[in-house]
Amino acid sequence: MLVLSRHRDESIMIGDDVVITIVDIRGDKVRLGIEAPQDIPVHRQEVYEAIKRENQKAGHIQPGETRSLGNRHR
Repeated sequence: MLVLSRHRDESIMIGDDVVITIVDIRGDKVRLGIEAPQDIPVHRQEVYEAIKRENQKAGHIQPGETRSLGNRHR
């Protein structure tokens, strides 16, 4: 892990396309601004993990289980 020190309004570059800027520091909280191309998803870690769990669940649906999914709209 790379650990960097930054002050408010200073930035960190990740590759050529991602800029992370320290927007504010209040006590033990740091607010970050993230600029990234639209094709690069940016999520808080807990949101990313929830999306990953849901995708794994969706991948484990058995063929017979999909019939009931279509019946909800009839």
